[in-house]
Amino acid sequence: MELIDQHTKTIMEGCKLRARDAGLRFEDESLEYIVTNRDLIELSPKVMIPTLYDYWVHDVDVLKEKGKYELYPGNPYETVINTRPAISFYNDNNPDWLNVMIFYHVIGHIDFFQNNLYFRHTWEYDFNGEALSDKRTIAKLRTERGRWVDYVIEFTRGIDNLVGYHNLLSRMFSVPDSGISDKLNYYFDVYLQDIAKINVSAYIKELERYNTSLKDDPVMGEQAFFSRIDQRHPEFGSLFKKHLASKKQKPRDLLEFIIEHSKMLRREENQWMLMVIQIIRKTALFLQPQIRTKIMNEGWASYWHETLFMNDDRIKGHEVDFARVNAGVTAMPRVGLNPYALGMRLFYFLEELAEKGRISWEYQHEADAGRRQAYNAKTGKGRDYIFKVRQNFSDFTFIHSFVDQDFVTANNLFVAGKRLNEKKMVWEYYVKSRNAGQYRDMLMGSLYHPPHIEVDLEKTEDNSLYLTHRFEGKPLLAEYIPNTMLGIEYLWGGPVQLETMEVAARPREPRTPAIPGFSAPKTDAVKPREIKWQRVLYTMKERKLSKKIL
Repeated sequence: MELIDQHTKTIMEGCKLRARDAGLRFEDESLEYIVTNRDLIELSPKVMIPTLYDYWVHDVDVLKEKGKYELYPGNPYETVINTRPAISFYNDNNPDWLNVMIFYHVIGHIDFFQNNLYFRHTWEYDFNGEALSDKRTIAKLRTERGRWVDYVIEFTRGIDNLVGYHNLLSRMFSVPDSGISDKLNYYFDVYLQDIAKINVSAYIKELERYNTSLKDDPVMGEQAFFSRIDQRHPEFGSLFKKHLASKKQKPRDLLEFIIEHSKMLRREENQWMLMVIQIIRKTALFLQPQIRTKIMNEGWASYWHETLFMNDDRIKGHEVDFARVNAGVTAMPRVGLNPYALGMRLFYFLEELAEKGRISWEYQHEADAGRRQAYNAKTGKGRDYIFKVRQNFSDFTFIHSFVDQDFVTANNLFVAGKRLNEKKMVWEYYVKSRNAGQYRDMLMGSLYHPPHIEVDLEKTEDNSLYLTHRFEGKPLLAEYIPNTMLGIEYLWGGPVQLETMEVAARPREPRTPAIPGFSAPKTDAVKPREIKWQRVLYTMKERKLSKKIL
């Protein structure tokens, strides 16, 4: 693995200039590396982060990927990770014209990482550097503690999908109902009066300076106000952070609760375990937005590599080559889901809607089909609108808000069904539905959605941890419950109880005896059996699992 040469770097910088002219926003610094297929196989289990900590599951995944590559060899075009500076990897046999296309795709990803609000907790630090420090910490602990480090990693990784990602975002940028931020309250109510102890006239001048800043710029006025404070009082920032840390807050997730309240982890001989758990939790929080914006992120990058590449004079003579590669990336499959294709088409669709003014209330409430088809307000705001969508949406809100019947019809989309052809004894796929609601439900079902499990503080006692699963129509995977609860019991240091919902066992229906020469009449429709749910309580105590129906 090595940095790209100066010639290829010049191509990348030219792509950055054209991308900025089109409206994309991203930091100047970026690192690009040339890698082989072997490098990519070894990086993929680590989510392409070369400095991520070592874990035995990664080695297993590498062996699996090597086996797949021997059977189905292929060349991935690129991959990019969200860090400071952004790092991207490119195959070592790409020609220049292909690199132009790939660079535009990567720049689209970087723009998304650095502007989508679901990534905002990742903007202020270099994750690649921190991951290297974490890797060295775990390696050092392995030399001291041996296999016990991997046990802690295993148990923690079993519940790292339950991290309080949305709670983290809401706490970082929450504003009280009064409209006054915590930082402003602390500055005027605590810092000026109790720490700086300024007189009344100076206090009033500070109030006037704040009001003036807010009047000059209602959006960024408060930020400008505090930038001057940071210059005049450099200690203010650290004091405010200590103030926030001292405020008692409800733990955001199960891992955080265990870190703060596990008596087993508080023992002096077990303090090292806290470092391992915190590393895994931090890593899980960092990767959460990438899982939740897969369709948008790939669609945004595909939109821009197609838009910018076709207007780049450096690719003359390679239009057919581009069309072949682009079709392989952004073709919409008849069965299955291609996030590149779906996301790109949805961005094109939204751009056209906004360009014609079809996002407006008037168009949405127009009932006449002819007038809807001819509606065109020529707003010229299509590109601006998709930039706002890129900033404020995740896959869930993106699909829920914009996949409607017009989009499904325009792209000839449908829900595919599968049935057995008894004559030919083969499985057949067929068009099950072209309804937008059913197509949207199919997309929603494919999205990442971990279970919502909370700590019940009222039922949690000194030595017993009580967890409640907020049931959302999908039961937990029963095969994973024993091992996961075993790991939680180890980290907690006491019995663990989990309250959840499961399908109630159906009574066995009596079979009708077959009568020779007689067949029962076939009905046109088979009524699906009604699912009955029951509340159950799992208890893991001394490494033994029991179950009780509530």
